[in-house]
Amino acid sequence: MQTFYIKTFGCQMNVYDGQRIESMLRGRGMLQTEDVAAADIIILNTCAVREKASNKVFSELGRIRDRKKPDALFGIIGCVAREEGANSFRRIPELNFVLGPQSYHKLPEILDNPDARLLNIDLSGLEKFDALPPATESPAVAYIPIQEGCNHCCTYCIVPYTRGRELSRPFDDVMRDVHAAADNGAVEICFLGQNVNGYKNSLANLIKETAKIESIKRIRFTSSYPTEMSDDLIALFGTEPKLLPFLNMPIQSGSSDVLTRMNRPYSLDLYIDIVNKLRAVQPDIQISSDFIVGFPGETDADFEMTCDIARQIGYINSYSFKYSPRPHTAAALMKDQIPENVKKQRLKILDDILTENNRRFNESCVGQTMECLIEGPDKTGKHLLARTPYMQQCIIDVGANENSPNNAHENRANAHPTKSPISSGPGFHSPLQSVKITSANKCSLRGEIVKTES
Repeated sequence: MQTFYIKTFGCQMNVYDGQRIESMLRGRGMLQTEDVAAADIIILNTCAVREKASNKVFSELGRIRDRKKPDALFGIIGCVAREEGANSFRRIPELNFVLGPQSYHKLPEILDNPDARLLNIDLSGLEKFDALPPATESPAVAYIPIQEGCNHCCTYCIVPYTRGRELSRPFDDVMRDVHAAADNGAVEICFLGQNVNGYKNSLANLIKETAKIESIKRIRFTSSYPTEMSDDLIALFGTEPKLLPFLNMPIQSGSSDVLTRMNRPYSLDLYIDIVNKLRAVQPDIQISSDFIVGFPGETDADFEMTCDIARQIGYINSYSFKYSPRPHTAAALMKDQIPENVKKQRLKILDDILTENNRRFNESCVGQTMECLIEGPDKTGKHLLARTPYMQQCIIDVGANENSPNNAHENRANAHPTKSPISSGPGFHSPLQSVKITSANKCSLRGEIVKTES
């Protein structure tokens, strides 16, 4: 029986794409393997947002070329494939296929004709959503894209080039995927999009309709754009209990001048007003963000404004990056590029602020009982890994917890990389469990499952 190996880089959109490809390959009778040297087809599912990510992909391809079976097919899909195109074959001549993020459903063509070379980086539509089957081993969390691409054209961002202009999926098609995920065991739905709250068919209505499904207990979405946070969407955080009290809303910089050069057309006052509205309807809501430091022309004063907004909002679970020039972007041609050593120094300062925010919030959770989603065992089988409603990781000691849904032996038996991360072994009652937080640090929480009366 043939086997496949797939490695996914980057965002949750790529996670979804990878799951669809896995389902397609399993539907053809193939088995997944974690051993690249044994695989008959090897797929790197790639992200091009960061320059380092692209370099990492081609370094990985070089290592795979030296380890794979001589007749194994291998190639790349996703944003790096779109960015590099035919140049991928020049960099790695042994590649068999290069498929862009809207073209990975063409993969069966290379399986049916392994002697061919396949290049397809077209961005013409949403055909892939209908061409491939949904995930057949749905985890408790289902990632469901509702739109692709972006029209905002931030001057640093390669997404409009690699994924194209915004395309919103039909409402009924999205709900079909939601119901399929629920039927396969999902209890949490995460709606995805490069500009997810810019969904043209109403994200608020999508959330309301999804909340009607009894088996769906948690709903969230990522990644949102500040000017697309409509009043009806904000209001839902106060009226829909299934919508988690957590929102990723990237600000990128605290400087109005830098935001203007980034082509992010919102004021700091508007951004802060949105946060205040969210906290007015849902006092428990927590906000996360993305930050870019060292953007061309960023002064010390600009950077200090970013530090100020990070402290003021109190972001948790945020991501910060040094600016890196990307091809096909306006910022790559801007003057006043910031030296690498300055970017590194600024990133360290901002990371320290964000880490302190995390630590403070995590410690405030000690003693609370939260309904957490059990993701499954860790590699040792001695702990369960869970997610709080605020997307914090919570580690649960199985051996010390008599009320755990799985004992350590069952966890180790279920800790297989090709299986769903949620165990269905004996004694497992629900992926959602009440967990009392017992301790915290800057990175994670520890907790114990609360005994409930049977």
